This record gives sequence, structure tokens and C-alpha cells, in this order.
Amino acid sequence: MRKLVATALCLAATATATGCGATVEKPADAKTSAVTLTNCGREVTFDKVPERVVTNDVGITELMFALGLEGRMAGFAMPDDKGDLSGVPWKDGYDKVKWLSKDQLTKENVLDARADLVFAGWNYGFREDGGFTPDALKKLGIPSYVLTESCHNGRTESSRGIMPPLDALYTDLTNLGKLFGVEKRAATLVAGFKKQVAQVRAQAPAAGDRPKVFLYDSGQDQPFTSGRYAAPEQIISEAGGVNVMHDVQDSWTTVGWESVVQRDPDVIVICDYGDVSAEQKKKFLLSYAPLRSVSAVKHERIFVLDYVDLVESPRNPSAIARLGTYLRTVVEER
Repeated sequence: MRKLVATALCLAATATATGCGATVEKPADAKTSAVTLTNCGREVTFDKVPERVVTNDVGITELMFALGLEGRMAGFAMPDDKGDLSGVPWKDGYDKVKWLSKDQLTKENVLDARADLVFAGWNYGFREDGGFTPDALKKLGIPSYVLTESCHNGRTESSRGIMPPLDALYTDLTNLGKLFGVEKRAATLVAGFKKQVAQVRAQAPAAGDRPKVFLYDSGQDQPFTSGRYAAPEQIISEAGGVNVMHDVQDSWTTVGWESVVQRDPDVIVICDYGDVSAEQKKKFLLSYAPLRSVSAVKHERIFVLDYVDLVESPRNPSAIARLGTYLRTVVEER
């Protein structure tokens, strides 16, 4: 999470809160009547407006901050390998809300926080192993909301993603706006994001000139990457590229290096997080013998985005803009 261009992010977060000088909508009273939402294809009814929300991971946490809902939060869980938080537009939210765990949410820290809503996702906190699931929390009397990017789609036991990634982002902002009584703020955010993305799309290369892009998250024996239902799919396509793993009907998943070589990407985007730095990942990619013939490696066309740019989050539109600028330079140089 390196420091981003402040003006671009402030524009993207116009309705979020105090940092950008916006007039914010007052959240609904906690005694407001029940709200029914569609979440992962199921109707879910919340009896009241949550007052002690806990979130898992950076993108999910920043969705709450972007809507100005830090006052409704009891805490968040997030590994501390996700970067420097000092330059983010929602720094006040991080300063105000308790950091419950530098690992992930558990039943214990959720109960300790007296949570009345858990906002997480499959592989973003929710997991069958360990029994931290919406059903398990329901038995404890704690409602859940599942990040739409992570919804199981039924193609395999673990496959995720039920709609295009930006639609997932807009769906969650709209649902949260309704749940917390900040519909106007949510609508303003969504409209601003759509406008920002449309501006990048208008400058994108013609269909036949679009660079092929491979998203590299991690892994040496096999690469972990993005199929069509994770945020990088639309970050790449809206920026003016083509995700070489578009045909993989999953969100984040593992593929084989041979499929990367066969698809010959023009650009590799590195997801920067964790103990292995972006520079170390780049060094591996450029030195890995099976990739020598790949265009991106031959021409050293490697672009880095942060983890929070590449999971569902309010930073997705800014990532699209930055990648779009880079892809246009690639087209001009070819």
C-alpha cells in the first residue's frame, strides 16, 4: 500500500468523509426497521442497523471506511504485511478502529469485540477449515455479510465469483449503503467510480492492439493468479488489456506455467504484498528459464500494483487508471 496520488484517491473517495472535505450523510439510527439484502444469491434480513461491525482484510475494511462507517465498527483483522497505511485516504479510519488481529478473524476475537455483524469473504476470513463460517456465526447469534467477489459459484467446491468484479464492488457498496442508511453516499461513490473507469476506458487501445496481461500473485512451482471473477480481470480489461486467464471461471486460483508460456503475455502485473517483495518476485520472473520466450519477460514489461489495488476495494478504480497509463505506453513502444 504505497502512497498513492492523493488527488486521484480523494476524487474517488469524494463522499467518504472528512479527509476530502465532503459533506457526509448521517448513518441511520440503530433502531431502524429490518433491512433485506441479496448477498451471494440469497436474501438475508438484518433486524437492525449493526453498531459493532468487525471486518477481515484490507479491502473489506476500506469499503466500510469509504462509506464513512468507521463509527459503526468494533475492529478489523488484517496481516501487517499489506503495506504502509500512513498515506492512505482512510488513515483516520485506521486510527479510530481497533486492530483486533494481525492474522484473521476467529470466533474468539469476534465474541471479544461483541460484534453484531461480521463482514468478511471466502478466503478473506471465512473458511471451512477451522469452522469460521457464516453458518457457524449464525449459531452464535452473529449475522454475516459475505464479500461478493468471494461468493462460491458452485463450479467446483472452492470456485468463487458470481458476477464481473466491478459489479461486485458496486453491489457491496449499494448493499452496505442500504443496510447502514447511507444510500446517497454509496450512490455518489459508485457514480464517481464509474465515471473514473469510463474515462480510462475511453483512452484504451483499440481491440486489436490491447496488450495481453498476466497477473502474478505468488508461487514458483505453480503461479497463483486471477481468473475472470477476481478484481484483476476488470482492472486489466478496463485499463485496456486482456487478462490471459479470462477463460478460468474462478476468482483467485492456481494455474500451470505452461499455460502462461502458451498465452505469451505482453505484460506481467505483480501483486505486491507479503514476505516476498515485488522486487524479489520480479527477479524470479526474469530469471525463470521456462519464461524466457514470453514477451513480457523478454522486454521486461513488469508492472506492480499493491494487494489492496487487486482485491475488491475502493482502490480498484485508481488501479485501473494507473495500469491504463502504463499499458498505453506499452502500445506506443511496440
